[in-house]
Amino acid sequence: MNILYKSEPERGRLWAERLKTLLPEATFRQWPDVGDPTKIDYLVAWQPPENLSGFTALKVLFSVGAGAEQFDYAALPPELPVVRMIEPGLTSGMVEYVTFAVLGLHREMPRYFQQQREKNWLAHASLPAAKRRVGVMGVGTLGEAVLQPLLQLGFDCAGWSRTPKNIPGVASFVGEAQLGAFLARSDILICLLPLTAATENILNADLFSQLPPGASLVHAGRGKQLNHQHLLNALESGQLAAAVVDVTSPEPLPADHAFWRHSAIWLTPHIASQAQPESALTALLENIRRFERGEPMHGLVERERGY
Repeated sequence: MNILYKSEPERGRLWAERLKTLLPEATFRQWPDVGDPTKIDYLVAWQPPENLSGFTALKVLFSVGAGAEQFDYAALPPELPVVRMIEPGLTSGMVEYVTFAVLGLHREMPRYFQQQREKNWLAHASLPAAKRRVGVMGVGTLGEAVLQPLLQLGFDCAGWSRTPKNIPGVASFVGEAQLGAFLARSDILICLLPLTAATENILNADLFSQLPPGASLVHAGRGKQLNHQHLLNALESGQLAAAVVDVTSPEPLPADHAFWRHSAIWLTPHIASQAQPESALTALLENIRRFERGEPMHGLVERERGY
């Protein structure tokens, strides 16, 4: 078995060491040390090499992250399976980040931090969690996971997805026809959608106008889903009170971008959910074993859906 890794070098070094114990019969190569491309069975990458024509034995392309929209599918062999990363480290990281963000917005921490900078000692009335309505856009593996602690904290939770979901305690809204009703009951909106043609620029003025006045946003989906100027306008008008933004387009933002200095925006550098080297390697090897046994792989991308 020959595995080629093309991504962050330090993680590749750790994987190479661990594989000596976990799968000693495997040959692990790290880009650009390809060796003979005709002998590569599995490619693990964020971006594959530009030309895969020499990789005649390639069986599967694995993404090192939870997303797979970065691949140019037109340039990939049509029969090549593409698999995105699903592993506990990614999930737990997103759960931590979203829980932190929702609690911070629920307790109006951006407002209090601005008051701190202004040396303004002023308390505001707070709502119990049961009276704060949270809506999650994108109820897949990550979306369902982040809902669990929010339910336990007592928030009134709903999810919006392409297909119906049956999660105890969570109201399910489906498709374009029910988007307006979902938005109207989302005091804190969480975006965890994959990037597709339908979700690009979805976080725009029209969507923000359908939220309750004074709502807040947590954006941990994909950078191209957010219209930056429309978010700034919504914050300026008061339609939105605050936003937690982890993903942008481009990344990083230019030094003069308004997000850096906006008092109602918490900006983080795409760190909400990060694959952990140990658990990610375990997930990769399990998928390779599943493929070789002829079993379905976790995270197999449906190209027509884009995720």
